[in-house]
Amino acid sequence: MIATETSVQTLKLFVGGQWEDAGSRTLHPVRNPSTGQVIAHTPYATAQDVDRAAKAAHAAFLKWREVPVVERVQVMYRYKHLFEKNAEELARILSTENGKTLDDARMEVRRAIQMVEFACGMPSLMMGQSLDNVSRGIDSITIRQPLGVCVGITPFNFPVMVPMWMAPFAVATGNAFILKPSEKVPMSPARTAELLEEAGVPPGVYSLLHGDKEVVDALLRHPLVRAISFVGSTPVAKYIYETAAAQGKRVQALGGAKNHLVVMPDANMEKSVEAIMSSAFGAAGERCLAGSVLVTVGDAAEPLLKLLVEKTRQMRVGASLEQGVEMGPVVTGDHRRRIVGYIEKGIEEGAKPLCDGRGQLTPDEEGFFVGPTIFDDVRTDMAIAREEIFGPVLSVIRASDLDEAITLVNSSPFGNTSSIFTSDGKAAREYASRVEAGMVGVNVGVAAPMAFFPFSGWKNSFFGDLHAHGRDAIQFYTEQKVIMTRWF
Repeated sequence: MIATETSVQTLKLFVGGQWEDAGSRTLHPVRNPSTGQVIAHTPYATAQDVDRAAKAAHAAFLKWREVPVVERVQVMYRYKHLFEKNAEELARILSTENGKTLDDARMEVRRAIQMVEFACGMPSLMMGQSLDNVSRGIDSITIRQPLGVCVGITPFNFPVMVPMWMAPFAVATGNAFILKPSEKVPMSPARTAELLEEAGVPPGVYSLLHGDKEVVDALLRHPLVRAISFVGSTPVAKYIYETAAAQGKRVQALGGAKNHLVVMPDANMEKSVEAIMSSAFGAAGERCLAGSVLVTVGDAAEPLLKLLVEKTRQMRVGASLEQGVEMGPVVTGDHRRRIVGYIEKGIEEGAKPLCDGRGQLTPDEEGFFVGPTIFDDVRTDMAIAREEIFGPVLSVIRASDLDEAITLVNSSPFGNTSSIFTSDGKAAREYASRVEAGMVGVNVGVAAPMAFFPFSGWKNSFFGDLHAHGRDAIQFYTEQKVIMTRWF
């Protein structure tokens, strides 16, 4: 069982149904963002480990694909039960290694369970189509068959949920799956792997490899790997997509974002502020769906910002497991320094800090804290308005009307999500229709789709054709075959 808050342990690899000790592999520290202290050591796999895992996965796939889908999903049913049984433990591990508050971690675990739950419906989701007499005496059907060995490369910000965007769908459709989680947060992915093993997944059908770029590159190029799923920054997503696609692999690569929240003068200001704060500062802004640019339209600016600044200054920042904390630390000291660099750059470029999170800074050995930050008088050419910060920094840009706001939003090279806050149905409908983003919220701060809808990023927020979860996931992890039949 994975330790949570006190003991320091060395994690293992999971290959061919066996947990492997670190051996002579290089060990890397995992730190608790709330304290800066080392809580685990992670062994980095090698290209040789990737080769072993891929071969074991392929051998397991050849047997697993023949198991009827109604039997395969029994593993998912048991997995869902174990997830629910161990939900609080998983949330505490997640909060400890990632830094998000315990309540936020609990919500992430619940979202992960929803993914497993949806995958339990695979007997219906994988069904094909049929038509008799497409020509005289000839019938036609379509069926879906699994690909083979599939790989997931996942980020630090959702170490429980994002792997569940991939693994349950891949496994339930009959594939073998190899997970390479972020080296910053390896403990919760290891615990979910233990639960999947307990649920009865056959040896080799699911593998866990820790590591860095060496492991990623080996997975991208391994001849037995058929599909790659990735979530992370846009530069890395583009690299993953180009490298794996050049090897003939199927790829879905989810990248970064610069999400805009548009507030109309007729919006419910109190409810809008609650949603904006949750979007911008929830999980310390370390979300690909975090609102990072606030666009105020017309007369909305003054009443909105007055209330927003007042509420933001009251936010309690502290250790992730501490009761009553509303925002925890960011994931590492290096990431905090990057965020602080953007705050300083915003000031240098002439933006006005209404709330300055640098007042929450602590030495690294006491945790990686930075407070919520709000900039006013932001121009579209500023770095804080254009670049993904991935931290609790909100930039305010003022627009005269809805058309100007939509033009501003659509000028971004990213297209993950955007939200509008309004009481006017016509404005909401127009915004949802015209905005160039794959996920749109109306009076919703974080327009995160449920398991049965796709995570539908656009533009530089996504590289590929088929998105994560929803029915796109079934198509991504299977190939469609058309069978024509005539009997004489």
